[in-house]
Amino acid sequence: MSEHGTGRPSADGHNSDRHNSDGHGGDRHGGDGHGTDGHGAAGPRPGHEPFGVAGPREQPGAGAGPWLEQHVEELGRALARLRASAPVLHRWGAELAGVLAGGGRLLAAGNGGSAAEAQHLTAELVGRFVGERRPLSAIALHADSSSTTAISNDYGEAEVFARQVQAHGRPGDVLVLLSTSGRSPNVLEAAARARAGGLRVWALTGPAPNPLADLADEVVAVEAPSTSAVQEGHLVLVHALCAGVDSALAATQDVAGTARAASTTRGVAETPPSAAEPAQEDAGTSAQTRDDEQTAVVSTGGERPRRRRRVVVVGDVVLDRDLEGVVERVAPDAPVPVVDLRSRTESPGGAGLTALLVAAGTGGRGQEAEPVDVVLVAPVGDDEDGQRLREALAASGTGLELVALPHTGGTRTKTRVRAAGQSLVRLDSGGPGTPSAPDLDELRAVLARADVVLVSDYGAGTTHDPGVRALLGAAAAAVPVVWDPHPRGGEPVHGCALVTPNHAEAARTLGGAPRADDAAGALARRWAARGVVVTVGERGAFLGHPGGEPTYVPAPAVAGGDPCGAGDRFAATAALALARGAVLPEAVVEAVADASAWVGDGGASGWRSRRAARTPAAAGSGLRPRASRPGAAGTTVGHRPEDAAGVIARTRAAGGVVVATGGCFDVLHAGHVGCLEAARQLGDALVVLVNSDASVRRLKGEGRPVQTQADRVHVLEALESVDAVAVFDEDDPRAALAVLQPDVWAKGGDYGTTELPEAALVRGWGGRVVLLPYLDGRSTTEILRRGAPAAAVLDQEKR
Repeated sequence: MSEHGTGRPSADGHNSDRHNSDGHGGDRHGGDGHGTDGHGAAGPRPGHEPFGVAGPREQPGAGAGPWLEQHVEELGRALARLRASAPVLHRWGAELAGVLAGGGRLLAAGNGGSAAEAQHLTAELVGRFVGERRPLSAIALHADSSSTTAISNDYGEAEVFARQVQAHGRPGDVLVLLSTSGRSPNVLEAAARARAGGLRVWALTGPAPNPLADLADEVVAVEAPSTSAVQEGHLVLVHALCAGVDSALAATQDVAGTARAASTTRGVAETPPSAAEPAQEDAGTSAQTRDDEQTAVVSTGGERPRRRRRVVVVGDVVLDRDLEGVVERVAPDAPVPVVDLRSRTESPGGAGLTALLVAAGTGGRGQEAEPVDVVLVAPVGDDEDGQRLREALAASGTGLELVALPHTGGTRTKTRVRAAGQSLVRLDSGGPGTPSAPDLDELRAVLARADVVLVSDYGAGTTHDPGVRALLGAAAAAVPVVWDPHPRGGEPVHGCALVTPNHAEAARTLGGAPRADDAAGALARRWAARGVVVTVGERGAFLGHPGGEPTYVPAPAVAGGDPCGAGDRFAATAALALARGAVLPEAVVEAVADASAWVGDGGASGWRSRRAARTPAAAGSGLRPRASRPGAAGTTVGHRPEDAAGVIARTRAAGGVVVATGGCFDVLHAGHVGCLEAARQLGDALVVLVNSDASVRRLKGEGRPVQTQADRVHVLEALESVDAVAVFDEDDPRAALAVLQPDVWAKGGDYGTTELPEAALVRGWGGRVVLLPYLDGRSTTEILRRGAPAAAVLDQEKR
């Protein structure tokens, strides 16, 4: 058995997909039957045993006895090799169980004998494999003879499966393709179409490498010398996958029901908030009993009391150790600095740091945070460093509850040697830190009481555990799950509210070097997440959805600082925002601001130093006031206005990126300024398209605009972020955009997932559309409404 990652079909794949011309077995699409495999050759491929070609004892007239004797031997060798694929099939089963439990579906396809195996898989899922369970959504694409013949006749054989994938598949679904040769054109086209649509593609093939193995997300290849042995190996793998699905579903069958029961016990006001709707509180809510434990209630003066939210953090913990010193000389025996140690600090790291940040809370918009209950679920070792880690968590003063899973190996430690505020070297030890036989019943009970789940993956193996993954998948169907991924960790389960990779992690997952805004949308489709936010360091973050345009959130400027732990701060703030009922863009805006402040305050080392010194900031979250929040600044003047066409020509001549945005800008306010500043950060020049007076009047009604277009243009040209302004008379900017053809079209984020009328036009010349967040409470209409009473009084006084 061999596994292969993502990739592209081999360049010569089309030469090996010719129809068999000998009239013998095979599927006539590349050979998944019991004859040739589509090579049309009698000899073996270089480096492989003969495959799909009759062996010495398979020649006509050899007889059933000799054939069976040889076949049993080769099948035994092939099946023995498949034992190594057990972890892969177990993981597939857990992931597929999460997809199906969350309302997704499985699609399966193959040709000839592989079609039978694919249909066998869907039958086991829709019916049952061993034990009783609910039917699962699974479709065999080749089983609909009317569709397959109609598509083949109208669109060609290569489209037979691909068109059905496009019709039935949804982002996050799974497509399983079976092919003994891995070269069938219709199977390869289906794989390409599925990946483009955000489906996950798993392949069962014969010996690799082959084009399907290169094109699929993951593959299990059966190394056997004959087509029949490969297909029989595929049947064993199909049954193993079904066993993995049933095992994962059995582990999760009570999670959603327990969560609903707990929610019912807590009352209507106790319903966990979603990422899309604020939590509604009941006037009569007081202290509630929650699964036999008394839960604290938040009370703020005369406001109605509310139950404290519970955030469960699941992940990998490490012991962070900082050795601080001074460097005054170089070692005589090597060209290295000599560090004279002055202090030593230790603190929980990884998911431990994340949990402490959640427990400390965030001010959020400059206000005091509502306290939350935090439960940390992570493998913790029984060695000396593991005990120090437990003691540090217990002594944090946050009331954090630890649910320690069994731990493999020594406790992971990260020791940083630092001087003058800089890390000189980091020493890692311990591990691997994977959970060993975790108590899934205990984890199920903990997740059932969560309002929000935060997965803090540090690559030690917690997110690879099939039982843990299955429970997290079930939790994602019940409450918001925030997933902070790691390159060595498991991929996020489907249905997460928010996934938070950085740009490098996103590129590694997708392959190549995608733009951050494209990556956010692609990963949201791949993981069937409500949102994926790709962070881009000091530039901020891009929030993508399975449908709609990405939203760009710029970061406040920070001088210097240390980015260590910024991802933990980001994820913690996002989880806290969702726990109180914020929508995704609000959560991301707060997370970007808090992560920037964290960097400016010295990162994780600065936070640990403040805690060790027990300063007032030690009990806080490492945040500073948000005076520098995007959009809060005023205007600056002094640059000379320039013609829009001239700005575009100059910028493109220098190889720069032209950004355009538009609007009425009738009463310029902080929300406008913030959007314009954010738009300018997307490129090298910003052109603002402004509705003319007549256009504003048609859109807003009589009495608007309150400022003439000349005044509006003059004010916009005075902003440092604006390079040029152009006026258009139409009701929408499509005609002006067609002339200017900017590289980026940026619009305020109040459009959500609604398709902008001009989006298709912009994409037509290779441009991209990006949404920008508005500042809360900033609206021209609302400003004018508030000013109306004062205007009426002044008018009366004049009379």
